[in-house]
Amino acid sequence: MIYGRLHDPSAYGRPQPGRQVRALLAVHSAVAGLLTPLPTAEADGERLFRQRCASCHAVEPGRNKAGPHLAGIVGRPAASVDGARYSKAMQSAAITWDWQLLDTFLAAPSRMVPGTRMTVRVPDSAHRTAIIG
Repeated sequence: MIYGRLHDPSAYGRPQPGRQVRALLAVHSAVAGLLTPLPTAEADGERLFRQRCASCHAVEPGRNKAGPHLAGIVGRPAASVDGARYSKAMQSAAITWDWQLLDTFLAAPSRMVPGTRMTVRVPDSAHRTAIIG
């Protein structure tokens, strides 16, 4: 932890930095913080989707991977994408996807649809919100 090292240099056998050095470090940290762009929710959602979902799902219509494409999923009945492979559990689930059902499913897929092939969970609600968008 860099912050701890700057404020407790005795752990390293060096004298504590003088007042001018501490002030300069504080200004540097403040300026660096202002220049670093904050991630947008959209960028965060895209990053999380790539990390958690993109290996099995595409967002482009008609491009199925191990799981179905997710284009137009809101308002679509579960297990209804042509050419996608679904578990029997998902095929028999009477679900039409909406934002709340997607959130519930991503939190714990096998709890909502026991027997689903989807094993990836997104337990963090902020991450689910960013992914669902």
